[in-house]
Amino acid sequence: MRKTVPAVMLAALVLSGMGAAPATAVGDLLPHPGPDGLVWVEESVGDGGVVSGGASEQLPTVLTVACEGGGSVGVTMHSRDAEVAAFTVDCPAGGIGVNSAAMDPGVVRSGSFTVGVDASAQTLRWALTVTQPE
Repeated sequence: MRKTVPAVMLAALVLSGMGAAPATAVGDLLPHPGPDGLVWVEESVGDGGVVSGGASEQLPTVLTVACEGGGSVGVTMHSRDAEVAAFTVDCPAGGIGVNSAAMDPGVVRSGSFTVGVDASAQTLRWALTVTQPE
């Protein structure tokens, strides 16, 4: 059976960069992931990431990041101290850039995982989702 972490707990686990500007409500970068979602960071600014749990190694995992603001974000995902995904997202000044990594069952191990976001500028807005489609 799959465990999920309540959204309130996930929001408390979002890591923000020190001195980062507060997020502004300009609109959704990524929609809510629905029932397959393990994590949804609706919006953050600058460097950051998330720590979460509830992953199942029997299901595929998809990490998606969207951003805007001119520049790029580097994204890394770790599961049990092993890097399982790494990619870059171009963040256009006048639109939204999106990139994702799809991982086969077993790549992300059961339990906790981390996702780090390294922004090229502390003014970049980004959002992320981690899903495990059944």
